[in-house]
Amino acid sequence: MSDALAVGSVRTGRQRAVKLPSSASVIRAGIVLLLCLGFLALWQVAANRLWINGQLFGSPLGIYNAAYTGLTQGTLASDTLITLYETLGGLAIGSLLGTGLGLLLWFLPAVSGVAEGFSILLNSIPKIALGPLIIIWFGSGAGSKIWLAAISTFAVAMISSTAAAREVDRDLLNLFRSFQAKRIMIFRKLILPSALPWIFSTLRVNIGFALIGSVVGEYIASQAGLGHEVFVAGSLFDLNTVWLGVIILTLMATLLTFIVQTIEERIVSWKPKR
Repeated sequence: MSDALAVGSVRTGRQRAVKLPSSASVIRAGIVLLLCLGFLALWQVAANRLWINGQLFGSPLGIYNAAYTGLTQGTLASDTLITLYETLGGLAIGSLLGTGLGLLLWFLPAVSGVAEGFSILLNSIPKIALGPLIIIWFGSGAGSKIWLAAISTFAVAMISSTAAAREVDRDLLNLFRSFQAKRIMIFRKLILPSALPWIFSTLRVNIGFALIGSVVGEYIASQAGLGHEVFVAGSLFDLNTVWLGVIILTLMATLLTFIVQTIEERIVSWKPKR
């Protein structure tokens, strides 16, 4: 019993040790933080000493004041939540539909090439050109932004999942076939697990596309959201609020990417780490 407890404690210690960030990553994060703080300090000094036009380029203190005003009035939090809701909705719909259809095409190799060509054609269409059509069809509410974000992510997810199913290890595929495994079993035991790294990589890329789709929709027709806030602030030459919107969108994309990476590490635990 004591030996088993000792082995268990060693394993637990190893698992905890793996989760700790390495000294190199901590140093890199510290360097990035120092560079950002130095840049902000230099930016503020340049604005105070009139080396740059504060009205034209904004300033860190002006961005802070814009954030304080937005938080006090409640508009900043509400606009952020609206854009986050639209982005997550479009990301989920587009990625799920695109990934599911791309993987299911493995069962239909005869039409796989045609469907992939259609997805490539759809992906080549500038999504901003579809914005007015989507607004007319679905209105100026959150639904149109969600569908625009979904269209922006659908084609990428479908192309990637189709390629993932096609690029599966041929030796493993032949091994399954040699044991006369059914196609549904091959799909569940081989195709889907092999495609998971591709799916998560595409999901990280689609975060940016979904954000672009929702913000573009808010630019075209909206009464709320970060895109609407940035558009109005730009029209009024309020560069500090514009910078604030850009910073929040960047932090939103970074946070969503981190969440996806964390989920990937839990699900695709067999994937070798760099």
